[in-house]
Amino acid sequence: MTNSDRPGVVVVTGGSAGVGRAAVRELARNGWDVAIFARGRAGTDAAAADVQQLGRRSLGLTVDVTDIPALSAAADKVEAELGPIQGWVNVAFVGALRYFWDTTAEDYERITSVTYFGQVNGTREALRLMRPRNRGVIVNVGSALGFRGIPLQSAYCGAKHAIQGFTESVRAELKSEQSAIRICTVQLPGLNTPQFDWNDNAFDQHPQPVPPIFQPEVAGRAIRFLLETPRTNMWVGASTAYTILGNRVAPRILDWYLGRNGVKGQLSDQDGPRYGANLYQARDDDADRGAEGMFSAKAHPHDPWSATAMVMARAVSRLRRPRQ
Repeated sequence: MTNSDRPGVVVVTGGSAGVGRAAVRELARNGWDVAIFARGRAGTDAAAADVQQLGRRSLGLTVDVTDIPALSAAADKVEAELGPIQGWVNVAFVGALRYFWDTTAEDYERITSVTYFGQVNGTREALRLMRPRNRGVIVNVGSALGFRGIPLQSAYCGAKHAIQGFTESVRAELKSEQSAIRICTVQLPGLNTPQFDWNDNAFDQHPQPVPPIFQPEVAGRAIRFLLETPRTNMWVGASTAYTILGNRVAPRILDWYLGRNGVKGQLSDQDGPRYGANLYQARDDDADRGAEGMFSAKAHPHDPWSATAMVMARAVSRLRRPRQ
């Protein structure tokens, strides 16, 4: 950890459930004060309570990341009550499991607005506050699907592709003015989160993450690592690496494979909660849904791939650190 990246105040958008909730707990457990931005009141309050139980300060605010004035006001409130924002993690998203031609234009725009422009808006607010101080770290949460699209999720995949290009562009702009601010991406695999209990779903079967499935705490650890370590990108899960690299080498083979297996691979015969689509309405407003979904029995709690990468990166960072 560098002097500029010591735990301070961090904002997590979409922090009430799933990956965001796991990141909130991981960060609080390791010394960060955490502000949670999400739409669901119950989930946001519960996430803030998690932070306090772990001995850190918290602030839970109900805000939609597509509402720029509300997002800006929330960021200012964090700085007034908790102090200068040193980290900002963009997690918030919504999704659907539908063929492109069965997705309405309004739903497609909503998914894009939350999943892509939500990160654009969050990055803008973070930089508004960080650039005058020339200090801070932004983590944009991406996906293996930001490099390889799969069936039934064209809006989500398109948004994740856009996040990658957007982040690279902003990173280059920051370097052009020799800024000390870091903007990073973490690319995630299939995760066991409540997302699959409230995805907009056109099928009778319950949605499921693309196997292999990992627990959201794996993603939370990677997010903290990027906030605290001088690195710009991380792949979580060997499956993420295989997907990204495989698409570079043999995209037509993946077209064929996903055409045959991609639809049924996202549908489960296991029954579980169905809270209704969360595109326009939060589904953790009246009850806390937590970080994990219904697939814990088949989800991996650890990821050797990213754990090894973290050990190696920390070792390199120590070697580069100037001797006293």
